[in-house]
Amino acid sequence: MLQDPQTIRHYQRITDAFADQRDRGYRTDELRLYLDGYLAALRNSSEIEPFHIHRLEEEVTRYLYDPSNFAVRETELDYS
Repeated sequence: MLQDPQTIRHYQRITDAFADQRDRGYRTDELRLYLDGYLAALRNSSEIEPFHIHRLEEEVTRYLYDPSNFAVRETELDYS
């Protein structure tokens, strides 16, 4: 579980971006590339501690590979 406020903000940004990109048709492997780039930028910027980046990567990877996070809800289906 993430507890550092700045790390939580990054988690929210990444998962929001995943949802937007998934809606545009990006696949899981493309989202993983996005995540790898985001984490590389964090590591190079030294914005947060390496330990927090590692925990962020674990949590976001868990989110990415959980199919329930990208399931289409019945209310989102277009029946027209």
